[in-house]
Amino acid sequence: MGVQGFQEYLEKRCPGAAVPVDLLKLARTAARQILIDADSSLQRLYGGYQTDWVCGGEWNAMLGYLAALSQACLYQGCLELVVVFNGTLGKERWPEWARRAQGQRQTAQLIVNHVSSKATPPPRAWFLPPACLSHCVRLAMFRFRVRVVQTLEDHHQEVLSLYRDYGFAGLIAQDSEFALCNVPAYFSSHALKLSWNGKNLTTHQYLLSEAARQLGLKTHHLSLFAALLGNHILPDEDLAAFHWSLLGPEHPLASLKVRAHQLVLPPCEVVIKAVSEYVSSIKDLGNLDAIARDVFKQSQSRTEDKVERFKKAVDYFSAASKPRSPNLGPSSFICDHLTDKPSRWEEPAGRGGSTSADGSQGNGSSSNIPSLLSMATRSHMDITTPPLPQVSAEVLRVAEHRHRRGLMYPQIYHILTKGEMKMPVCIEDECNSELPPASLLFRAARQYAYGVLFSLAETHRRLERLALRKRTPLEVPPVIVKEWSSGKAKSALTPELVPALCFREWTCPNLRRLWLGRASEDRSRRTRAFLACLRSDCPALLNPAQVPQHLLLMCCVLRYMMQWPGGRILQRHELDAFLAQAVSSQLYEPDQLQELKVEKVDARGVQLAALFMAGVDTALFINDVCGQPLPWEHCCPWGFFDGKLFQSKLARAARDRAALLDMCEGQEELVSKVEKMRQAILEGINLSRPPPPPPPLPPPAFLPPAMVPPFYPLPPLYPPRPMGGMPPHHHPHHPHHPAQHRARAFPGIQSIPPQGGKLEIAGMVVGQWAGNKPFRGRGGFNMQVVSVGAGKGYLPLCCGRNIPSFLIMASNVCAIEPYSFDPDASSDEENLDVNGSICPLSLECIRMEWSCCCVTTESFFKLHVCICSHSFLFEYRNAQKCHFNLKLLRCPPA
Repeated sequence: MGVQGFQEYLEKRCPGAAVPVDLLKLARTAARQILIDADSSLQRLYGGYQTDWVCGGEWNAMLGYLAALSQACLYQGCLELVVVFNGTLGKERWPEWARRAQGQRQTAQLIVNHVSSKATPPPRAWFLPPACLSHCVRLAMFRFRVRVVQTLEDHHQEVLSLYRDYGFAGLIAQDSEFALCNVPAYFSSHALKLSWNGKNLTTHQYLLSEAARQLGLKTHHLSLFAALLGNHILPDEDLAAFHWSLLGPEHPLASLKVRAHQLVLPPCEVVIKAVSEYVSSIKDLGNLDAIARDVFKQSQSRTEDKVERFKKAVDYFSAASKPRSPNLGPSSFICDHLTDKPSRWEEPAGRGGSTSADGSQGNGSSSNIPSLLSMATRSHMDITTPPLPQVSAEVLRVAEHRHRRGLMYPQIYHILTKGEMKMPVCIEDECNSELPPASLLFRAARQYAYGVLFSLAETHRRLERLALRKRTPLEVPPVIVKEWSSGKAKSALTPELVPALCFREWTCPNLRRLWLGRASEDRSRRTRAFLACLRSDCPALLNPAQVPQHLLLMCCVLRYMMQWPGGRILQRHELDAFLAQAVSSQLYEPDQLQELKVEKVDARGVQLAALFMAGVDTALFINDVCGQPLPWEHCCPWGFFDGKLFQSKLARAARDRAALLDMCEGQEELVSKVEKMRQAILEGINLSRPPPPPPPLPPPAFLPPAMVPPFYPLPPLYPPRPMGGMPPHHHPHHPHHPAQHRARAFPGIQSIPPQGGKLEIAGMVVGQWAGNKPFRGRGGFNMQVVSVGAGKGYLPLCCGRNIPSFLIMASNVCAIEPYSFDPDASSDEENLDVNGSICPLSLECIRMEWSCCCVTTESFFKLHVCICSHSFLFEYRNAQKCHFNLKLLRCPPA
């Protein structure tokens, strides 16, 4: 994109436009504030290029650099830092983000190939931010009491608004848009260097007036100049014909205009020079219509659309170059934060502790929640999803307050208001089927978090009670979140439609109570929700004698990784390597870590570290979703992980996999700590067989017809649990099971039972299903027959009348459970969860629910039968005016 190449052009082609300065000397005359754009300065805030960054992150080295930087600014130069993080969704910059993500994926593959073949760190030019880097920098800023701000809608516009409205002494960034907006004191973040004694902080200052003079422009030409270079509103592709026309047919590069029937763009520095000459020759800069006609005179399609976007681009850069009113944008939220005044949004949190939090979500106005279709998007991105549940206005106010101050994971607010989330790129080998992609590995944890955000458990409970009173089938509207990511088999501009899930074991409180409740039980509920999302709700992890509190988050991530349904991710020695480096005394000695040398970088270790840090990133997200049960001090990765130290421990484990004592530096005390944590992590996990597969994605009934697959099973609201008591050879993941003879893939779609079956009611076959292949397990099963009704037996259950019973002519068991329905009963007495029997024929068992509602009494009865078939609904009324309802549901855990 032409705009993004402008800053490099200043440094290389405009002598005198970038001059060296010492920020500490400039600020010594008086106390000053300087703004840092973290989005474009992450590599510098990480500490610059370090050869071992590929190992997963040198977090203690980063912490040491940021400590020195903050102390030097505060004590040496009386310079106060304010760091702005990008918390926007960035829908208007989607194509630009997709191109960048695609480039990062290619870089990640180059890194993996280089490490696999040479076992050395990759070149400096391939630097890719380690997973969770942005959130680690944010936590470090909290530790050093550096002010943090997070943008919400348009990152660039809000950064410039902060800079101009609050009188900052300068802006440190590495983004050409800031340079083209004529920032008076604009400094380079890439050239930022802190001397070893902390007395000098040098960088380059960009003098835009000097650059404009060398280009033959005036400062009021810059908005038009930026619009014609190519930007996120009017991209290079739409301006390619105009740029080539400026060069002319006699230009040496004119032969490159058309090559292999592909669009070829001129070099950036050639475009900058040609566009500057064109803009300087325009006499009437205010006549945008005439300029647009001249620019797009060679356009062959969408000319009107290009003209409209050209005008929007000029307006965008013109507005960014002008001071904004303090009453607009984020000023009303951030002013108190920058001036140390109490925030007006603290009051709702205070009131939340004294309320009963009875489960009401409030009657928030829907106008506070933007619609998914409220902003213009490209046609291939217009995938309609069901409307999001209504979120109370108080919860939204708290979410926006925490978001603005950087106190909350940036994606949470956008999930609540737009139902969308962006996934970062992780270092992973796309050709390696042994390790899943990070976005897929931690998807189930995010699904539970979505259910917590939208109070899905409470909604399901309320609708269940309503269905019982009205005697209608239970219908829970799906909650779908769009996850945007760049993958091997999909475009970054096509989202994954991920359904929210709620916990099976308990009813999670609503979001208002989780965030604002102050009772002791509310704190325990936050912790339980956090553990349940990460499949770590076991007592051993909460025992400080086994798992220290500052290592709880790490152990939860490792336990989650150990339960991946697609196969075992971590081997025993790899798990011990993670734990051994977490308890090592070297972890807290930056000097020793700096001197530590890794002879050969292990490629699998690089990918495991990247997956682990992606899990830490997900855990930080879930912790904020659940109301922050873990304090931020226990969420800092430098307290439990160092990439280079992990590589060192992994190398020792690879030489001798039984050498736990060697990994623990010969200290028996550390060995005992590792063994206790390993025992807590593996509690209740059967490593002899994989756990059940994650729930499949929802059937996109709301998608365009062209995108609907022929078979897309409906996922359960409650995902399946591991099945205990099942014969090993009957388990679908057992090597002797027929399913294991198929090609390996990530599981998620349940298979049709191999033996088939049919359902008979009153001697008539009303449902039949066929098997997919002969059953070859031990013993064999015949076709399953479920018989219901006349001549098959009766049970005197309702009003003294005879009710037909189920007779099961197969190996599965019938569970008959009557319920008494009382309209005035409390919600706890109306809990209809049933522990049904386990069918040995399929992984995800089906239960049949049979109910009888008589018009003469308020009695309600159910029969639950395990069968294996596709879902269907059967209704029957007899002459006694009793309503019989047959419904197939998934079987609950044993």
